[in-house]
Amino acid sequence: MSTNADLDLSSHPVVTDERIKRQKPLQRLIVRPEVGALFGAVAIFIFFCIVAEPFRTPEALATVLYASSTIGIMACGVAVLMIGGEFDLSTGVAVTFSSLSASMLAYNLHLNVWVGALLALILALAVGFFNGYLVMKTKIPSFLITLASFLMITGINLAVTKLVTGQVATPSIADMAGFDSAKAVFASSFSIFGVSVRITVIWWIVFTLVATYVLMRTRYGNWIFAVGGNQDSARAVGVPVTWVKIGMFMFVGFCAWFVGMHLLFSFDTVQSGQGVGNEFFYIIAAVVGGCLLTGGYGTAIGAAIGAFIFGMVNQGIVYAGWNPDWFKFFMGVMLLFAVIANNTFRNYAAKR
Repeated sequence: MSTNADLDLSSHPVVTDERIKRQKPLQRLIVRPEVGALFGAVAIFIFFCIVAEPFRTPEALATVLYASSTIGIMACGVAVLMIGGEFDLSTGVAVTFSSLSASMLAYNLHLNVWVGALLALILALAVGFFNGYLVMKTKIPSFLITLASFLMITGINLAVTKLVTGQVATPSIADMAGFDSAKAVFASSFSIFGVSVRITVIWWIVFTLVATYVLMRTRYGNWIFAVGGNQDSARAVGVPVTWVKIGMFMFVGFCAWFVGMHLLFSFDTVQSGQGVGNEFFYIIAAVVGGCLLTGGYGTAIGAAIGAFIFGMVNQGIVYAGWNPDWFKFFMGVMLLFAVIANNTFRNYAAKR
């Protein structure tokens, strides 16, 4: 009988260290989950540099990175969840739920906004726990559980906001205690060679690096790959499958809270109808980055590259002067290309 430590990377399609050592450097590169996304990102970057002159400026790059970061932080959590073999359709409205909760709790209870943010974090983690617990206890696919959560949270966002504030948006909290310090953490900017860069870019990098370390260098990361690859086999060798999956859903809740705090402290007021549809952008970023819907395969770095592709397409269309309606068409093309490329690379990895 194997132990937990024996799982290491053997349960994940990138194969074991010994087999990796026997591969040529080019083979090792090709079997990486994020390699298709990397080639795609380079191609898209070159394409927009050619067709859109403003895209070549440092200011444009800063704008692209900002657009990528707000998607990338959430895509990081979604990628970890997908590697673990689960799915979450409530992420878009969960971001809005977190920002609405922090704003209304702080404003109506006359709290420091940091206290409101902390209470919102508890609620966001509770939503993640709720999704994970129901998935594991009912054995109903996470697609259906989180679809129900999506509908419930959407209703809560709209109905509770109208009930408490009498309108569809929260009051401004810009003059409340703690707002300036919270804005410095979640929504400030800094200058690099005269170019303004949003702090979410730094947080995006931090989230990606931490998630990569956990996935690739810790026992918990091994467990995530194991439960995503074969849940029953993982349970048989002692992996606490239920708590691993609940933990992944709670991590998604934490990411939603963090992005929600950025949303709140960037604009100091929140529209209750925001976030619907954004869950598809997070999933697309993860899939484009190499994550499989079947679980057990993918990386946080791949999700970050997928988010960067999203940011380039989003802003590149604007800089090129094209109709923004083409944005979703391009994202659909990228998704289709990514699924085909990922399947090709995975089959190659399996043969090797």
